[in-house]
Amino acid sequence: MARRSADSGAPNSSDGEPVAAGDETGRLPTDAAGSELPPPPEPHHRNIQGGTARAAVFGMSDGLVSNVALILGVAGASPGAGYVRLAGLAGLIGGSVSMAAGEYISMTAQNELLERELEMERLELKRNPEFERQELVQLYRSRGIETTVAEDLAEALMRDPEIALETHAREELGIAPGSLGEPVAAAVSSFLAFAAGALLPLLPWFFGEGTAAIVASMVLGVVSALAVGAALAGFTGRSMLRSAARQLLWSAVPASATFAIGSIVGVGVP
Repeated sequence: MARRSADSGAPNSSDGEPVAAGDETGRLPTDAAGSELPPPPEPHHRNIQGGTARAAVFGMSDGLVSNVALILGVAGASPGAGYVRLAGLAGLIGGSVSMAAGEYISMTAQNELLERELEMERLELKRNPEFERQELVQLYRSRGIETTVAEDLAEALMRDPEIALETHAREELGIAPGSLGEPVAAAVSSFLAFAAGALLPLLPWFFGEGTAAIVASMVLGVVSALAVGAALAGFTGRSMLRSAARQLLWSAVPASATFAIGSIVGVGVP
């Protein structure tokens, strides 16, 4: 009967050897036809290759930083609440569209480049399979694997064209063919996140004006910056305090600078 290792929690066979993830015998679950199903993904890893989460995080941060600086810069000149609302809305809409378009174009171009590299690798596997096999052998040998084992491993991987392509893509290009980014999802995520970040410091100007609205924008900007930094720390696993402080710094510096410039210059510039 299988027993579990005291330190790792993984099931062991009766002779102490670890067994594959599955039931207590080490067998993987099967479908209705009796074929083994692939093991489930490890729960402690998240998919971070699609670009959607990254776009959301940076979109929220950029929306907050850029619009709080724009709003306070205009407000510093004391032109009236209507002008501040107009500037804030223009910054929100223009920034959201710009971020979404930039995210879509850059990710699409990146995917097209990677797909071109994959196609070139696919052609090389057809034209020079032996050369590609030797590349894998040399790669595994450079990692300390014995020559005979490297030969057997490369031979087994080269038998299936799709497995061979995926292996070469991972080892040579550092990409997974099935895990390219999703430009549309990243663009939508970036648009919504930027709009949300840009809207927060603008809210007080729909309900008030003058010093009260300025102070409210500053408070919302500070709280939002700390929240974005904390959320980023939760995503990356880094220090929450450090991440929040960094986000606050990079929000406060441009906002303070634009507010000071607006206060000094005013609205009388020709």
